[in-house]
Amino acid sequence: MVIDCGTCAVAGPACGDCVVTVLLGEPEFLRSPEVADEHVAALGVLAQSGLVPPLRLVSPTTKVG
Repeated sequence: MVIDCGTCAVAGPACGDCVVTVLLGEPEFLRSPEVADEHVAALGVLAQSGLVPPLRLVSPTTKVG
């Protein structure tokens, strides 16, 4: 998984409660960190347990219409 904070639709307001910020620091210092699939699963378990916040990444969508 590549986490690109620069394309996150909720960057800014949701950063303070995102696991990326907790583990790696503020988004302006990030350069699309890559996270192995097994680590994504582990982060999900930690988030469900309340030990870290969840990943708040929201990819932008294109409206068809």
